[in-house]
Amino acid sequence: MLPSGSAKVRVEAARAIARVMAGSNLDQALARADVRELAPQQVSMLRALAYGVLREHGLLSSLLSRLLDHPLQGEEELHALLLVGLYQLRSMRVASHAAVNETVEAVALLGKARMRALVNALLRRYLRERPALEALIAPSAARHSYPEWLADEIREDWPQAWEAVLNGGNAQGPLTLRVNRRKVARDVYLRRLDAASIAANSVPEAADAIILDHALPVEKIPDFADGAVSVQDVSAQLAADLLDLRPGQRVLDACAAPGGKTAHLLERCDDLDLTALDVDGERLQRVRETLQRLQLHARIVAGNAAEPRAWWDGKPYDRILLDAPCSGTGVIRRHPDIKWLRRFSDIPRMAATQLALLNALWPLLAPGGVLLYATCSILKAEGEDVIKAFLRAQPGAKHVAIAADWGEARPVGRRIAPGGAFDGFYYARLIKP
Repeated sequence: MLPSGSAKVRVEAARAIARVMAGSNLDQALARADVRELAPQQVSMLRALAYGVLREHGLLSSLLSRLLDHPLQGEEELHALLLVGLYQLRSMRVASHAAVNETVEAVALLGKARMRALVNALLRRYLRERPALEALIAPSAARHSYPEWLADEIREDWPQAWEAVLNGGNAQGPLTLRVNRRKVARDVYLRRLDAASIAANSVPEAADAIILDHALPVEKIPDFADGAVSVQDVSAQLAADLLDLRPGQRVLDACAAPGGKTAHLLERCDDLDLTALDVDGERLQRVRETLQRLQLHARIVAGNAAEPRAWWDGKPYDRILLDAPCSGTGVIRRHPDIKWLRRFSDIPRMAATQLALLNALWPLLAPGGVLLYATCSILKAEGEDVIKAFLRAQPGAKHVAIAADWGEARPVGRRIAPGGAFDGFYYARLIKP
């Protein structure tokens, strides 16, 4: 009997998951999936399985360890396939018998036919003993599916809200649009969506943000190709307001790729002299494509923000946006692989890079200018700790508190927990007297 398409979906999802756990990021892992014989709906199912298992990987692995008499040494893809089966039984609207049968069929397609009986027995045992097995998942790191080191860091940094932060990272983030006010007003675009029977709402905290009730491919979003809207999370959209832009200002977007914030700054203020800088020349192509779709212009420069002598023309900037490279712990809900790819040792290394970038860019800021520091991290080590270290190193710099109806004020800067409309984020505003 030929394997079904459903079995193929499960096999390719398992292979993608195994690649991530071996060190690949999820986008790369999914790009390698063999989807040639799969329908679009099946490809969507493949992605849903991969994302879902990675969100719950710690919990699912803990359950599986209780079902197995001994670990599946050297069987990473089979291990991942079992997690796919457990995920379907726990978290998807799939009939139990179908989830078990399709997973067992997928074992043969994986080239492990001899293991079919074992997989069948394990999944059926889970169904029989589910309440007792679930009750054994007591430690928070396993229950919330975070590596222990990361759960500990979040618990320490968010003592009053750590569990909500963990849960927020495990939820699926909504599809958020940024309305291009050069082309259309937000209320007008909301009416366009309503006319197209697309349910959506504005976000009061961000002047250009709209959240769709249900995600859509961009080709089905009205006027997307014409530049009326872009996809961008609410938290990232806050940067434009915090920079307080004025026409004619020289602006540097110091780590610009893929270009969402660059475009937003240009949409919000006419006649900016804006430089979009990034160290990755290939990713800068995405900036070019974004600006071309939106019919916007910026000076695009490939260069290392930490080494301005190689690219700076010597003229100071009125505004600098430093969306610094970081752990990405604030966007885990959109990139669940981050939980399993990051290591504790990454954090001090990234914090050192962030501080070096701040110190390198500060001399480029004009007197009276604003430098906005941003990270999509929820860890103090990459947020307020970096800004405190910078202020010690640059006694002439002035931190200006951010008054807002979003997030939480910190001794320096303002942070946002992941959840609802918002990805996890940190902002700090610095002024040169």
